[in-house]
Amino acid sequence: MTGADNAPASPFAPLQADLARMKKSNLNAAIGDVDKILEMLERTRDQVAQESELHKISMAMTRLQNPIKEKCDAITSDLKEVTKAQRAFGKALDKAMPLRDLPMETDAMAEYPEHVVRAIGMHLLREGQFSVASTFVDETEHITRGESFMVNPLDAIEDNGMDSRSKEDLQHQFAKMYEILAELKGSNLIPAIEWARENSRRLEARGSTLEFELSKLQFIWLFKGASEIRESEYAGQTSAFEYGRQHFARFQRRHLREIAQLCTAMVYAPNLEESPYNYLFQTDTAFDEVALSFTREFCSLLGLSAESPLYVAVTAGSIALPRLLKYTTYMKEKKTEWSTVNELAFETPLPPSMIYHPIFVCPVSKEQTTELTPDDADLRARDLPRQSA
Repeated sequence: MTGADNAPASPFAPLQADLARMKKSNLNAAIGDVDKILEMLERTRDQVAQESELHKISMAMTRLQNPIKEKCDAITSDLKEVTKAQRAFGKALDKAMPLRDLPMETDAMAEYPEHVVRAIGMHLLREGQFSVASTFVDETEHITRGESFMVNPLDAIEDNGMDSRSKEDLQHQFAKMYEILAELKGSNLIPAIEWARENSRRLEARGSTLEFELSKLQFIWLFKGASEIRESEYAGQTSAFEYGRQHFARFQRRHLREIAQLCTAMVYAPNLEESPYNYLFQTDTAFDEVALSFTREFCSLLGLSAESPLYVAVTAGSIALPRLLKYTTYMKEKKTEWSTVNELAFETPLPPSMIYHPIFVCPVSKEQTTELTPDDADLRARDLPRQSA
């Protein structure tokens, strides 16, 4: 038998089958029957309008009764099929993903529902779902009411000493970000370059290379003869050289070597693919990469992380949950408890992208530093030799 034959059946296979049936059971048939009823009514109305004899009008109305009844019955049957498919999918969904209480008593977020609301609201806002975010805020007002700093979960962001920003301001900023990303998706770098120039000092203070990367990609795009670039007076290799002459001078201090390579590559223009600089002009993933960098820098200047905290928390939790459930079940079977508060008995294997900073552990006392006592472990480590002496 092959490995595929030995593989366990997916619990979502029946769910996918019911989902396919539900998609097929749409309202097209019911809509078609409604259209036919409307046609019959309009036809009869025109006929009645032209008749002057009462018995002919009465006969026209009588002839209409049976066809209308048949179509109404057909509509009812169509709706029953749709409802049946929806119910079947609902049952399959409940069977595939039953709601179960976690086998543990601790709920770390039970006392902070307003923070959960804020995280969800901010995630929707970051994703550009502005109308959904607004509706979500309105419908969760009863949760955040009574919290002075959380009257609206999107009203304030205080990070690294930033001034608070209103929901409208944040929405405007994210709308602008998505407009620029849409232009980048269409290979138009001009709006992103203009934004980077407006925020040049703040970006440089962060050590960001975004402005140069955008200008570099614009040079390459022009060099390769991208005639579809909008809002640009340049096109072709000559215009790429002119663009570089006008804009690269300000980047010489940090990027002189890359600028020199780009300019030298112009000598190899007739046979660029055979040149040692061909790798500089590969743009297959360049726009995706620069869009990711732009998003990261844009969020950073707003005082936000590049990735949604909600996404990171849910992803990390999904990775850790199987081990946590297994451990909790084992501890209950053994009738023992883990006594250390706010600490797991095992390490959660997270990917490198989710490891943001190292945690210092005192080599003597084996205690970890915390946000409240970052240096206590280190101080105790120094005091122990003195005490032992």
